[in-house]
Amino acid sequence: MKKFNSIFFFIISFLIIPSIYAQKFEGLAKTPPLGWNSWNKFGCNVSEKLIMETADAMVVSGMKDAGYQYVVIDDCWQIARDSLGFIVADPQRFPSGIKALADYIHSKGLKLGIYSCAGDKTCAGRPGSRGHEYQDALMYAKWGVDYLKYDWCSTENLNALGAYTTMSRAIREAGRPIVLSICECGSNQPWLWGKEVGHLWRTTGDIYNCFDCIQDYGSWKSWGAMQILDMQEGLRQYAGPDHWNDPDMLEVGNGMSNNEERAHFSMWAMLAAPLMAGNDLRNMNSQTLSVLTNKEVIAINQDSLGIQGFRYAVNDSVETWIKPLVNNEWAIFYLNRSKSPKNILVDWKKFSVKDDLSGKTLDTTDKNLFVIRDLWQKKEIGDTKKNLSITIPPHDVLCLRIKQKQTKPSI
Repeated sequence: MKKFNSIFFFIISFLIIPSIYAQKFEGLAKTPPLGWNSWNKFGCNVSEKLIMETADAMVVSGMKDAGYQYVVIDDCWQIARDSLGFIVADPQRFPSGIKALADYIHSKGLKLGIYSCAGDKTCAGRPGSRGHEYQDALMYAKWGVDYLKYDWCSTENLNALGAYTTMSRAIREAGRPIVLSICECGSNQPWLWGKEVGHLWRTTGDIYNCFDCIQDYGSWKSWGAMQILDMQEGLRQYAGPDHWNDPDMLEVGNGMSNNEERAHFSMWAMLAAPLMAGNDLRNMNSQTLSVLTNKEVIAINQDSLGIQGFRYAVNDSVETWIKPLVNNEWAIFYLNRSKSPKNILVDWKKFSVKDDLSGKTLDTTDKNLFVIRDLWQKKEIGDTKKNLSITIPPHDVLCLRIKQKQTKPSI
C-alpha cells in the first residue's frame, strides 16, 4: 500500500505541480517591447476614440514599420465591477467595449495593452485586481488583450512576489499569452524575482518630463531622465531576453528640447529598456517623429543578444556607454550631460574594453580596423585608423556603431 501511495503521489505531482507553479508565458518579449502608453500625456483622460486614433497614427506615422506594436491603455478605463465581480469598462468613454477596441487594434496589425493594479484600488482610485485576479485575467483573455501593466497602489499587507505571482498564474490559467509588465517601482527589488513572473519590471519611481531634474511632491518624488538613468547602476546583470529592466516610459515629444529627446531615447536604447512612447502620436512634430522612428537606434535596443549597456567612463560631464551587439559589433554612445558643448577625442589605438558580464572584449588597439557609423547622421564617418575628434552639443548624444572592417583577400 505504501508503494502504491508513493507511485500515486508521484503521478499526481507530475501532473499537477507543473500547472500549480506555471507562471508567465515564455518567449513573448525576446527583445524589449516597443509601443505607446496613454499615461504620460493623457493621464485619466482616455477613451476608445483616443486609442483608435493613436493606433491609426502609429501606422500612418511609420512607427509600426519601425517596430512599435503595443497600444496600452493606462489607468481610468475601468469604472466598476458587475454583480459577479467582473471588471467593467467605463461605458461613456468606451461605449463599444474593450473587445471591440482590441479587434480594431488587431486589424491594424498592432496589439492591445491594458492596465490594472495589485491592490484594492488603482493609483487613480479605480477598482484594482486584489481578490479578482483570476476573473480579470479571464476577462482580458476574452477581450483579446496582449499586454498588462500591473501597478502597485493600495497594496497594504500584500507581498509583492506573491501578488505578482498570483496574477502571472491567473494569466496562464486564462490561456491567452499576455506580456506582464510588473510596475511596483522597484520598491521590492523585482529584478531579483521578476524573471520567472513577468517580462519586464519597473526599476524606479515615475519618470518626470524633464531631462535632468527632480519633481518633489513632499511624500514622494518623480524623476528626470538623467536621474532615472543613474538609478540603473548595478542592474544590468538581471536583464536579458524575455526579462527586462524597465526605467519607465518615454517622455519624448512632451516638451524636452530636440537634443534632450535624442539623448533620452538613445540612452533607453542603450539600456535595452522597453521603448514605450508617452506622447500624443496624433500631433507630433517632425523632430519628435524622427527620434521615435530612428531604426538604427532602435536596432541597438532590439539587438538579439539582449545585453544591457553599461557606463564605461566619465570625463568632463561626458559619459561613455558601451553595449555588445551581435556579430561582434558594438554600440558606443557619448552622452553630454553638461549645459555646454563638449569636445571629445577618441584615440582608438588606446581603446580596449572588457565586458565581464558578457565575456566579450572590444579591442581597437590591434591591427583590425573597425568601421564607425554615426546613428543619428545615418552614415559612416570613418574607421578606427584615425582618432575621432568631435563636439557634442549640450544635453545631446553621439551614437556610434562599430564593426570590424572586412579586408579583401589577397590573390
